[in-house]
Amino acid sequence: MDYERLIDEETWAFIRRTNENYPDDAVDLSIEDQRRVYDTMCGNFRQPRPEGVSTEDKSADGVPVRVYTAGDPTRTVVYFHGGGFVVGGLDSHDDVCAEICVQTGYRVVAVDYRLCPEHVHPAQFQDSWTALSWAAQEFGAPIVLAGDSAGGNLAAAVAHKARGELDNILGQVLIYPALGGDTTQGSYVEHAHAPLLTLDDVQFYEKVRCGEKIPHDDPSFAPLQDKDFTGLPPTVVVTADCDPIRDDGSAYCKKIAAAGGHAQWINEAGLVHGYLRARGSVKRAADSFERISVAIEALGQGIWPYD
Repeated sequence: MDYERLIDEETWAFIRRTNENYPDDAVDLSIEDQRRVYDTMCGNFRQPRPEGVSTEDKSADGVPVRVYTAGDPTRTVVYFHGGGFVVGGLDSHDDVCAEICVQTGYRVVAVDYRLCPEHVHPAQFQDSWTALSWAAQEFGAPIVLAGDSAGGNLAAAVAHKARGELDNILGQVLIYPALGGDTTQGSYVEHAHAPLLTLDDVQFYEKVRCGEKIPHDDPSFAPLQDKDFTGLPPTVVVTADCDPIRDDGSAYCKKIAAAGGHAQWINEAGLVHGYLRARGSVKRAADSFERISVAIEALGQGIWPYD
């Protein structure tokens, strides 16, 4: 794959800066060291919180969450962070959640679910569902689900479970989500050695997440394994073109559309996995983040702007 042609210099600068903080062989480090270097990297990229945002750390029936508000919100975004189910937390995505709060005017509830390998699947899903149920009851406001990477998986998984149980989910916005696609074809092969995330990385995190025994026919683990895609909320999936899990987004949207739902796939040319951290230095990433915020805001208002 000719990444020199596909990826512009701004993005290459982001890739180099990321690799200086989080090396390609990070998966070979101990879990403790992986978390340390990931947190340091996120800190080095972190943007200041916008003015006017207030936060409060709370317990959502035992699950730590951070609630962001700016003004008097009438909608709630429940956000699940990325990090391969192994790294990340409230601080790693603090700036992202704060900016979504300001740009949409919505309340944002960031979920600090338990991590692997100390807590294998379905612990992350259970925590996500607990936090979503708490947010629905605590605030009584319509909800938009959102998340990146592993968090996109969790957002979709709880959206599937919410059918028939929660009636106030207005939509979901999934950012380069890992949804359990076929790793033997498509982007998994085409971008097996992509910058910042490789197929080997994907398979490493998958095994750590489930303690070596990979589930089958379990949509709480891999939403693409569900047999029923009816009744899902309006869905926007935003992917990075140079990413092995890119085609998960396309496949997921096709299944929802085939079942009669609303789904829009936005594939960002020249971008790589994890590009949310590049939104302050890479124009393509900044433009994509704007599209993400617009999608969250639109779904929160019951607007489908893609027809």
